[in-house]
Amino acid sequence: MITRRQLAQLIPAAALPLVPPLARPAIAQSARVPEGPIRLVVPFPPGGPNDLVARVLGQKLGAVLDRNVVVENRSGAGGVIGTDNVAKAAPDGRSLCLTSAGAIAISPVLGAPMPFDVAKDLAPITLVALMPEMLAVPTALPVNSVAELVDYAKRNPGKLNYGSSGIGSMPHLAGEAFRAAAGIDITHVPYRGAAPAVTDLIAGQVQMMFADIPAMLSQVQGGGLKPLAIASGERTPLLPQTPTMAEAGVPVIADNWYGLVTSSKVPAPLQALLHDAAAKALRDPDLVKSYGEQGARPVGGSQEEFRDFIAKESARWGEVGRRANITMD
Repeated sequence: MITRRQLAQLIPAAALPLVPPLARPAIAQSARVPEGPIRLVVPFPPGGPNDLVARVLGQKLGAVLDRNVVVENRSGAGGVIGTDNVAKAAPDGRSLCLTSAGAIAISPVLGAPMPFDVAKDLAPITLVALMPEMLAVPTALPVNSVAELVDYAKRNPGKLNYGSSGIGSMPHLAGEAFRAAAGIDITHVPYRGAAPAVTDLIAGQVQMMFADIPAMLSQVQGGGLKPLAIASGERTPLLPQTPTMAEAGVPVIADNWYGLVTSSKVPAPLQALLHDAAAKALRDPDLVKSYGEQGARPVGGSQEEFRDFIAKESARWGEVGRRANITMD
């Protein structure tokens, strides 16, 4: 689990003090999830970082609640469709969603059509995991550090492209934050997902890209890409020699994140029960190890902290989007 100090370092603009994971046992013990399987909706296709994080969480949640947790992939609209499915589900506590920053903190503030209201229709349960973005370049690009990349970009204004998994995605906003902080002229090239963007990055069709660590780790390990920095408050154990963006001289923080939500109509005692079960699952040593192998960090925290976190992340990325004139309408 991430400590208070580590979370403050990871996301300074949205740092929140964590509370003991089982802060409301009296409430939780008075509620019970109805009989039957629990749906854990993943609003993205199978096999991606969100899906992998959800499947581990679902297994541990099932053990804590003594229920069968079924992971259900409902992708589309950057996570909005699957999240909406849970927002409108029966409020019996048996429908959860492991949603993402894009679906509930970025899309709403960048003008994307939203079938639900984050504040009114969703109940935040807990922040589950942080997934840092990694900045990488093709092996053939003649740079080996962020400083060299910035210098190269300044010597070639308007000639370098950066890929992303789509307009308004975390990689897109991380690239915009980098462009503004470094004072360089680079062009955004959006793709339909991370996989085709990484393919073109390796081929040199785009010259740089931020992405969730798992999306590029095998290519980095295989020598197809060069990692320049981690856009987080600390280095990743998976690539201990790779500096943070701040260490590299351009202090960009871009942690993608996944959080557990349910319908706001679920009664408060059931919400508390689900929170306490998630908190216990996130302390499981096997889950911590599995997340670490994917480059993710389990977080936890109270419902109130997660609600505040969403609001602060919305404000932070909304400002980046406004300055770059990014819209998703």
